[in-house]
Amino acid sequence: MHEFLISAVAFIVLVGVMVVVHEFGHFAVAKLCGVRVEAFSFGFGPRLFGVKYGDTDYKVCLLPLGGFVKMTGEAPEQNLEAPGAETPSLEDDPGSFTAHPRWQRMLIGVAGPAANFVLALVLMVFYYGWINEVPTYQGLPTTSEWVIPDSPAAQAGIQPGDIIRHFDNEANPGWEQVGIRSTMNLGQTLPVTVERKGRQIALSLHIPREAKGEEFDFIKLGLLPQLQAGPIAVEEVEPGTPAAQAGLRGGDRITAVDGFAFHSIQTLLPYLRVGQGKPVTLTVLRDGTASLDLVVHPAKLESEQDGYPWRLGFKPVQMGVGIAKPLPLFAAAGKSLEFTRKNSFLIVDVLGRLFTHKVAVSQLAGPVGIARMAGEAAEMEGWNPKFSLAAAISLNLGILNLLPFPILDGGGIFLLLIESTIRRDIGIDVKERIYQAAFVVLVAFFAFVIFNDVTKLPIFTHLKP
Repeated sequence: MHEFLISAVAFIVLVGVMVVVHEFGHFAVAKLCGVRVEAFSFGFGPRLFGVKYGDTDYKVCLLPLGGFVKMTGEAPEQNLEAPGAETPSLEDDPGSFTAHPRWQRMLIGVAGPAANFVLALVLMVFYYGWINEVPTYQGLPTTSEWVIPDSPAAQAGIQPGDIIRHFDNEANPGWEQVGIRSTMNLGQTLPVTVERKGRQIALSLHIPREAKGEEFDFIKLGLLPQLQAGPIAVEEVEPGTPAAQAGLRGGDRITAVDGFAFHSIQTLLPYLRVGQGKPVTLTVLRDGTASLDLVVHPAKLESEQDGYPWRLGFKPVQMGVGIAKPLPLFAAAGKSLEFTRKNSFLIVDVLGRLFTHKVAVSQLAGPVGIARMAGEAAEMEGWNPKFSLAAAISLNLGILNLLPFPILDGGGIFLLLIESTIRRDIGIDVKERIYQAAFVVLVAFFAFVIFNDVTKLPIFTHLKP
């Protein structure tokens, strides 16, 4: 229940802000062009309260899921005259949307998505300029810490210590880009170039379909990332555990496990699981100078929840979220532009792969999926997950609204371009039928995405064998 409430509140706040900013873009440009805006609403449904200033009713409605802008003459049905009506056509009304030149109407259509792009830029400029949490692994090469035997990574020929220089079409990717590219290519084989002892080696890596999830599961790929530079630091050792019996102490630093230079327990735990209880030799640095070899016999937990039953019995020093290193304004703006560019191209790439059937529709996240991501980001340590998710969703909203599909902003712009080409308006009755058909398709699509989201909830995934 706690997680549900956090996800619900985070979703309402996040999507509410994104949609209101989007609608404000339409509102601001419509006002500049002289189009009459009848209502600017935060939320949908019955009006709760508000104030009317000039021609516009600024109001708050019951359902806080975004908002809308109502312009005179914007909807096709508003431009239909009743037979025998004496009311003048809206096209003769200077404040009507349809009375303005097509270039102005296209500008109003573009303004909403443009506002989402601006919001993403502003969010990331603020993050980089005032916060900028630098993770402990950022700046490190994308290095394979360990490869699970017989896994897809091992079959591809990747070895511990390899540095990934190219992955799919991404040069010098970070681990986040490796995960994203893998998720986009489930079930496919990708070209990978690794650097090993100064040599560049070209490999082919098959991405297993079962590695999909809210985040890409590197364990299913068999590739364990190096997430920090230093060794595993021991904070404390639990009495009576295998680690205590072997002589491990708080303050020790584990520099190697069976000769492998592990840097985090995110690698150690899968290694112990593969070993199925075999003794491991820990190379330990004590008091900064003495190097010891301790043989530890892992113990199996009677009950485990995370899939890693074999433990040694010590608490590691947590990596933390990183160090705050705010950037100068121009550097922050550059980083923000780079974030926007990379994520925008990624979204376009995903859409292209979706239409060419290289990415399944089932991999898309709808409202339920976004709510889960928002709730997880809200509970995560640090500000990076929150700002990155908000900026990414804003970019998604902007780009998706530019698609040339009726009802979306891009669809309206596309129809205006057609009218400009043929130099006459498309009939109102034709437009109305187009919008009705598009509405049915859009509702069916969203119903499918929401159903797919719901089937991914833990209550259903836990029922799977």
